[in-house]
Amino acid sequence: MINKILARRIEHIGGGVLRWSLVLFFVGFGLYKFTPQEATGVAPLMAHSPALFWVNPLFGIRAGPDLIGGIESLMGASIAARHVNPLWSAYGSLATSGALLITKSFLFTTPGLDPRRATPGSWPRTSPFSRRLVELGGSLSQQPESAEPVRRSQTMRPRSDTDGSVRRPISRAPGERS
Repeated sequence: MINKILARRIEHIGGGVLRWSLVLFFVGFGLYKFTPQEATGVAPLMAHSPALFWVNPLFGIRAGPDLIGGIESLMGASIAARHVNPLWSAYGSLATSGALLITKSFLFTTPGLDPRRATPGSWPRTSPFSRRLVELGGSLSQQPESAEPVRRSQTMRPRSDTDGSVRRPISRAPGERS
């Protein structure tokens, strides 16, 4: 019984760490797109992307990355909003998965880009392939959990079954003592 309870707690903590890491990545990298260094590094990549080729001609070299950065920041904020609106958070997780797939396309469509090296202007200096792959797995794993409603008002306790594996909410009538 203790092993199952401990496993649930570790899974809950791991899910929280994963969720807030995605929030940090997307909000942080989204805000970083507003800097001149990142804008000059990202604009050439977007020009070769099959999904984002239209952004630079329509918005310009400087405003295009700003638009993408704003969208990334909003996606990160939507993941953080799980306790406010679980469905919005689920859509945010799904949107981040799509954004990560789009940025993966840079590796195959940008001439001369080496997937093992950091892209020009990228921060921190990590392999774009490995970092985006981990982020993609995280956003996909958070999407189903995000859609579940969060119940703060219910306290959980183990059922008195022999294996102790099923948990149910405590429900008491008003004024009833335990």
